[in-house]
Amino acid sequence: MLTINGSGMLFYDGGCFCGWCVIVIAGLVSLVVSSVFLAHQQTCAIIERLGKFNRIAYAGLHFKLSVLESVKGRMSLRIHQLDVDVETKTKDNVFVHVVIAVQYRVLAEKIYEAYYTLHNPLEQIRAFVFDLVRAQVPTMNLDDVFSRKDDIADVVRDDLKTPMSGFGYEIIKALVTDIDPDTNVKSAMNEINTAQRLRVAATERGEAEKILKVKQAEAEAEASILHGKGIAGQRMAIIEGLSQSVEEFAKQTGSSPSDVMDMVLLIQYIDALKDIGANSKSNVVFVPHSPGNLSAINEQLRETIFSADAVKREESSSTL
Repeated sequence: MLTINGSGMLFYDGGCFCGWCVIVIAGLVSLVVSSVFLAHQQTCAIIERLGKFNRIAYAGLHFKLSVLESVKGRMSLRIHQLDVDVETKTKDNVFVHVVIAVQYRVLAEKIYEAYYTLHNPLEQIRAFVFDLVRAQVPTMNLDDVFSRKDDIADVVRDDLKTPMSGFGYEIIKALVTDIDPDTNVKSAMNEINTAQRLRVAATERGEAEKILKVKQAEAEAEASILHGKGIAGQRMAIIEGLSQSVEEFAKQTGSSPSDVMDMVLLIQYIDALKDIGANSKSNVVFVPHSPGNLSAINEQLRETIFSADAVKREESSSTL
């Protein structure tokens, strides 16, 4: 800085000059810094000059006129997802919450439209989804909403594509991620499902018990038949043995077969009474013991033997 002293001589103030230089340099640096900006990958910057759109700056290092130009905003070119929870009513009057996941992104060739056309693009997409879902779900029953959720998602995607494309957005996919009926309705559905499964289980259990009883009855019938055959064979063997014994005894003693048979039956009858009396666990048994009753028993046994011989002769003749 130049100054004049008392004698009229001119002097230069170097310190003051350096201060002004620092201020100027700082101003220039600040101007350069404010003129440089970065745009990250998959991101673009909207540049306006004096309040009017000028250009779009993509990923990389860029310069702008700090006084005349400004970065108005930035937009991501990545794929985004918007979850929309829509409450609506089905055809059978059941209120449900349907969650639609809309996947979208900004079209690279329509960044201007995406930034300047819609004030709030997310609310616009949400409004479209509300309108489409509430037009589709009321035409379906609750079961159809679950089974045809892909149809609902396709309708939302297709009907969103055209209008949102005009606004600079691409609708990539729409997904029905959740269908949540009222709590009481879910409880009723679970009870119905439980009752159906219990009914099926009861039917299967009844069929199994039926099969077991049928098989048991068949086994008992076969066992009874085999038991009867065994008893019949046993009696036949006894009768054959008695017949042979009677014939041999009659030949040796000269007695008639009738007398020999009466004696054998009497011996067996006495042996049976002895066994009954010797058994300590036997109860009281009333046995007719008069001579008339003994003759009746002999007659019954004799008829049984004769009947067995007749059956045996018929079987022999049938085999021949």
